[in-house]
Amino acid sequence: MRTYSELFAVGEFRNLFVANCAGIAAHTSSSLALGALTYATTGSALLTALSMFGAPLAAVLGSVTLLSAADSLPPRRAMTIAALVALVGAGAQAVPGLPLWARFVIIVLVTYVASITAGARWALITDILPAGAYVLGRSTMNASVGIMQIAGFGVGGVLLVWLSPYQVFLVAAGLRAVATAVVRFGLTERPTRTTERTSTARTWRINRKLWADPGRRSLLLNLWLPNGLVVGCEALFVPYAGDRAGFLFAAGALGMLVGDVLVGRFASPTARQRCVLPLRLLLPLPYLVFLIRPDLPLAMLLATVASAGFAASLPLQERLIAHAPAYARGQVLGLQQNGMLAGQAVCAIVAGTAADHLPVHQTVAVLAGLSLVATIVLTRGLRHTHPVPERTAAGAGRVPGQDAAGSRIEGGPLSRVATSGWRRRGIRR
Repeated sequence: MRTYSELFAVGEFRNLFVANCAGIAAHTSSSLALGALTYATTGSALLTALSMFGAPLAAVLGSVTLLSAADSLPPRRAMTIAALVALVGAGAQAVPGLPLWARFVIIVLVTYVASITAGARWALITDILPAGAYVLGRSTMNASVGIMQIAGFGVGGVLLVWLSPYQVFLVAAGLRAVATAVVRFGLTERPTRTTERTSTARTWRINRKLWADPGRRSLLLNLWLPNGLVVGCEALFVPYAGDRAGFLFAAGALGMLVGDVLVGRFASPTARQRCVLPLRLLLPLPYLVFLIRPDLPLAMLLATVASAGFAASLPLQERLIAHAPAYARGQVLGLQQNGMLAGQAVCAIVAGTAADHLPVHQTVAVLAGLSLVATIVLTRGLRHTHPVPERTAAGAGRVPGQDAAGSRIEGGPLSRVATSGWRRRGIRR
């Protein structure tokens, strides 16, 4: 599967794409409204960054408590629960006069539920699509994020001119309702990846096993830290550009979209792996130019070019899946997603704190420099993560009861029974 026409011929993928688009549009428009409301109320760059980017800190709690739900709950059920909670949260944000602390509690609760089910969404791509199509599918989902961020931030910025933030929250609630309906009625339920129940003990056990492997650990760190520091740069767009910040967010989303399309659709597997380092260096370098305080058009161009570097995550995720045990694929993808979001939140808070004491443009350049240093330092660890050939990653020639790395699969015969159904349907990476 190499073309978009082949990809969108799969009905369930179309529905997953639509649900993701609606959810991202709701998230971006409501986060812009909350950021504008927070900055107008407090005038604090720190609280504004926290309101827009800080909620994913709750993903840390999800990762150490009930992250195993991504594999032990049926995927459609897990995604429907998360969509319903997000819908209720968007409706609650639309209540005028709600204290700021209550708004923060709402986004933390919504993010926590999303964090324990996030892996189910990304693992579902490997179930819906045939072997070898994950990168195209994931890049297309990433492209939907870019498209909807452009639309969400752009339209959200326009709506904030004509509507109050509370009315924008109502628009977001409508979009959340669409996403919920599409997930519930547009996807087929599938069995769980493991017969074990969701528990904190299982979450910790699998997390320790995943983290103990040097290759997986290096991949996770490379996916978390450099990107998070660049998102810290983006967290300062509102203090930097004021009511024109939506244009910067849209420019960054456009760059991410272009990068995902080029790498996910047109790059061969070999080319994808070769472009990892250049793309990772591209991510922080343009933001160093913020040291000279560029005006809005140049800042938009820099954000667009830099954000194309986020596409390096695609080949790194491809390696992560190839080295992930099948029974915990949802959890490893959830851990990657939650760690990425939490890292972004921490960096956004650091950025906001620094920008309350330093000029905003200097803070952006400092964070970009830190991201560049992190990229250079962490790159060496990727030598432990040589890409696994597709035949091996898909399970061909694998000894029954072993994962892609040759380790014994947890659960023995039960795991073999579970994976055999996936093989019959051709649902492997």
